[in-house]
Amino acid sequence: MIISAEAEAGIVAVAGEALVDLVPAPVGGYLEIAPGGSPANVAVGLARLDVPTRLLARIADDPLGRRVRAHLEANGVALDHAVRAAEQTSMALVTVDEQGVPSYDFRVDGTADWQWTGDELRGALDGPVVAVHSGSLALTTPPGAAELRALLARATTTATVSYDPNCRPLLMGDPAGVLAGVHELLGVVDVVKVSSEDLEWLCPGAGPESVLEDWLGRGPGMVAVTLGGEGVLAGTTTGLRTRRPGVPVTVIDTVGAGDTFSAALLAGLHARGLLGAARRDALRTVDGPTLDALLDEAARAAAITCSRRGADPPTAAELHA
Repeated sequence: MIISAEAEAGIVAVAGEALVDLVPAPVGGYLEIAPGGSPANVAVGLARLDVPTRLLARIADDPLGRRVRAHLEANGVALDHAVRAAEQTSMALVTVDEQGVPSYDFRVDGTADWQWTGDELRGALDGPVVAVHSGSLALTTPPGAAELRALLARATTTATVSYDPNCRPLLMGDPAGVLAGVHELLGVVDVVKVSSEDLEWLCPGAGPESVLEDWLGRGPGMVAVTLGGEGVLAGTTTGLRTRRPGVPVTVIDTVGAGDTFSAALLAGLHARGLLGAARRDALRTVDGPTLDALLDEAARAAAITCSRRGADPPTAAELHA
């Protein structure tokens, strides 16, 4: 794949939470600390795929926050626009069932990730930012959610805007209220990734095909619905529709798989020069073989993550081996 110099230079900014997960350790009965948070995982996934990546996060200046910061920096994520927050680090207690599917219990009241102010986000889009990605708790948790939503709206003038609802029912409240917020964002964003699990909570009784049609009619140029082991369903606003098969893999757990899919999809768009406001029409009119290749790359990356413990996305060399 030939990558243009312009695409190589373009930064993808990711906005949202960077917390710690308490996950089951290899030794039974113990937990270990792992840096996490959906947006932070996406940022790491992008950086490992050789995409210049900036994380817009409020990272606590406490022992856990310093561990998160070290993890991000070690993976090549730029933190020059991250806030060194006075509040404590958010935590998620992760349990994994027999199929490797995680569930989450959170400790987030008054913690660092949600306290955004307008001043803290001033300059967030400075430089050659060609895309901004956000999602999950960052866009639903007050008081900072409103500031991040405003950032996405501002970004549309210069950048592609990417979104993953990545629902956390335990904290997000009434699904009807969350869905209203999702619909509002669909009028702003260009690329959407959503899981069938999210849709079961947001739109009970609606099949992924009908949701895909509805959401594409609300504004995005491209929507992908991940179906776990059954693959991915996707389409564009110009009428292109496709379904790609799942990638066979021995699943250790699915922690971070959706975040890896988002990262790899954005990395594929980045490599093909399809990011940035000036490339919006090109993204919306992408042809079938290109869309299939993008989805296959993203599904393969997610499968690699599922074959490993925790949110451990592949490097570019691993993905293209």
